[in-house]
Amino acid sequence: MSSKNVSSEVVSVDEQAFEKHDEAEVDEDGFEVVDETPEFRATVDMEVQAKVDSNHPDARVEEGPDHMFGKTLEQEERIEAREAELEHISAQAELGGQDGRAERTREVVVEQCGRDEPEPVERTDPREKLTQEELGAVNTQAMRIKEEVDGGWSRSVVAKQLAEKVQRGQDVTKAVLETLEEQKAVPGAIVPIADVPDVPVGEVTVQGEITELWAPSDNSIQQVGLIEDDSGRTKFTVWEKSGKTVVREGQTVRFRAVKKNWYQGRCSLAITGWSRIEFPDRGRWWEE
Repeated sequence: MSSKNVSSEVVSVDEQAFEKHDEAEVDEDGFEVVDETPEFRATVDMEVQAKVDSNHPDARVEEGPDHMFGKTLEQEERIEAREAELEHISAQAELGGQDGRAERTREVVVEQCGRDEPEPVERTDPREKLTQEELGAVNTQAMRIKEEVDGGWSRSVVAKQLAEKVQRGQDVTKAVLETLEEQKAVPGAIVPIADVPDVPVGEVTVQGEITELWAPSDNSIQQVGLIEDDSGRTKFTVWEKSGKTVVREGQTVRFRAVKKNWYQGRCSLAITGWSRIEFPDRGRWWEE
């Protein structure tokens, strides 16, 4: 009977450890040198993210002077932007502590632009610069203007307008005439009927008594008649489409925002849909 002898080297674990121990580095005293340097290892999440970033189709596959390895262009731009922002904040913090920096910068800009800052607007009452005599005359005339033209500016505003004209060198009489004409043209001011043709506006407000009515000459006219106050009288026409309240003879009415019409050199009033008819005395009738 034949037999085959198979030999093999079997090294035990203890022998491997002994051989490895023989290869270990020892110091001068014969003690094994132990490397105490901590080993940093990436976590599983970090390894996964690194693999994703490095395999990104836009990621850099090699290091370079103008790009980062394993970073996409978007990531590089975000990092560079953050670094630039931190540098700006640091520089601003250093310069912000300099006394008077904002003021010096403003002066340099003004000098480079070649223009000075605007002077503050002086807002004063023109009446303060008048003499006692001029101020007394202005206040008296302002009251007279308000009595002649109801509505419009308040007495205080009228006095300021007068004072401004007097301060510019006009005499009180001329200033009163100009201010009176301006007051008549103010929307809502009740104009004396005799002055209606001379008021430089297309619509006016008048108040007076209905002294006469007559039959309309056309179906498009609702009413036609005369309105009169202490200064004069004029013809008025209420158009059918305006849909206004009917007026009667003897009533005191106020026509607001009525249009001026001219025919053969004479001025009359037209009440349209934009106009209003008011009855100033109607409240007293309800009280009686």
